[in-house]
Amino acid sequence: MTDTTFIEAFFTLHRGLPRQAPGSDASTRHLLSLCGPLPERPRVLDLGCGPGRSALLLAAEAGRPGSGGAEVTAVDLYGPFLEELRTAATARGLAGRVRTVEADMGALPREDFEDGSFDLIWAEGSAYVIGFAAALARWRRLLAPGGTIVLTECEWTVGEPSAGARAFWDKECPLRSTAGNIAAAQAAGYRVLGVHHLPDSDWAEYYGPLAERVRDHPGAGNPATEAALAATREELDVRARHGHEYGYTGYVLRPVTAGGGDAWPARPETAADVAAVRNVNLAAFETPLEADLVDALRDDDAWVPGLSYVAEGPDGSVAAHALLTVCKVDGVRALALAPVAADPALQRSGAGSSVVRALLAAAKERGESLVLVLGHPEYYPRFGFVPASRFGIRAPFEVPDEAMMALVLDDSVPVPAGTIRYPAPFGV
Repeated sequence: MTDTTFIEAFFTLHRGLPRQAPGSDASTRHLLSLCGPLPERPRVLDLGCGPGRSALLLAAEAGRPGSGGAEVTAVDLYGPFLEELRTAATARGLAGRVRTVEADMGALPREDFEDGSFDLIWAEGSAYVIGFAAALARWRRLLAPGGTIVLTECEWTVGEPSAGARAFWDKECPLRSTAGNIAAAQAAGYRVLGVHHLPDSDWAEYYGPLAERVRDHPGAGNPATEAALAATREELDVRARHGHEYGYTGYVLRPVTAGGGDAWPARPETAADVAAVRNVNLAAFETPLEADLVDALRDDDAWVPGLSYVAEGPDGSVAAHALLTVCKVDGVRALALAPVAADPALQRSGAGSSVVRALLAAAKERGESLVLVLGHPEYYPRFGFVPASRFGIRAPFEVPDEAMMALVLDDSVPVPAGTIRYPAPFGV
């Protein structure tokens, strides 16, 4: 049995399934919403499109309302998947908006895929074939100015994966953590516009039909088919036993352009940033109280790993910092946004806003529901903050009503009312 016969048997096993990777229309729409405004009729490149579930949605819905959707070029190496896509596009009246190309997404010919020819590149569950970093490097040339890349990647969701999980994934596709992929994206010259952790239901949309196919498949005594079935059963079994250790995450990325709105990429702080974060806080405030507060919070139970963010300047230095730590409202968990600091030489440059937006987006993706801030009432409403008194939330000391603000990240969670209790390092 050759690799070619195994691959053919593997693809044949997957033909006719609605998806070829974890995902859902809801996640596709959410990732699309994180892209921000698109051209009226965007040019979209769907790489590793499979049977085209995402391509069809993008063709119908991407772009400005009323524009009629996007012009989608859908690329896959397996012709029968493209056949399925063409049939579905015709049935939905989208044939004129979807063009299929049978090609290797890792080696797209320049004569057919010119530089700067797409406003949006989409790759759900496919970038792993050539590698996360390689995909970002090879596909960047295809983006028009202001263009965006969206891709989903399987990654570890625990700090120490078990030997059983590693035994499977290390041979298939070595995984990283979210922080590792964010760092890889930034190293490749991208700004992270959004991160979305796919829910378990997105795995069910893929694995449910696949498990049914495997269960009912006769096997037919073909060695290649039997090998494909065995490999798929192993994958399903690993998910059943170790699924809590890994998951898919969607990334919305845009190349950094010097001097533009992308000049301040934001990311979680690392151990190497601690001194620079302190220096920014020392420079931003008249006393060292805020810098000392950050250091004290690092050693407090209120500290949340991954919710201390920095914005980078064009030279890679820390331009701004923002921090979220746990507080309580009537005993219910919330987050306190404090302090927020920007290098005085870079104030009003957008660095502070960039780090706050990224930090709030990270908190929302983690499932946090409420953020509180005591700050300037002309600055924080731009992020969605409103007076906390609207919810019956009050500070533990006298402050102007308009300065104590709240941001609800999850409308489905009841907002607690009562007095805020800050962590001990705040000294209140």
